[in-house]
Amino acid sequence: MKQEKIKYDFKAFGQAIKEARKAKGIWRNQLANQMNIDPRYIASIENNGQHPSLQIFYELVTLLDVSVDQFFFQDSNVNKSTQRRQLDSLLDEMESKDLIILTATVKGIQQAKSEEGTEN
Repeated sequence: MKQEKIKYDFKAFGQAIKEARKAKGIWRNQLANQMNIDPRYIASIENNGQHPSLQIFYELVTLLDVSVDQFFFQDSNVNKSTQRRQLDSLLDEMESKDLIILTATVKGIQQAKSEEGTEN
């Protein structure tokens, strides 16, 4: 007896790839050249939810810092969203003095939020 298999819908993944690519300022042709594939293949993944090969899937998520947890483990608490992974990647490129400024900024935002909460 043949077991019925559920086929994964890659449309949400394709949209995440498109958003991550645009957020990084990468043109579809640039990404295709970097990966040695046809830009139409990337367009099909992004716009139609075409199933990428495992190798292409891996390259896309690693090059664009896209978290796959949000697609495969939708019911569980996602450890790192795509946005958080992209932020981590940007932070890795910063110098210590820049990180000090960012840390102070984040602490200021947190303090403003906590003060706002006590005023209500």
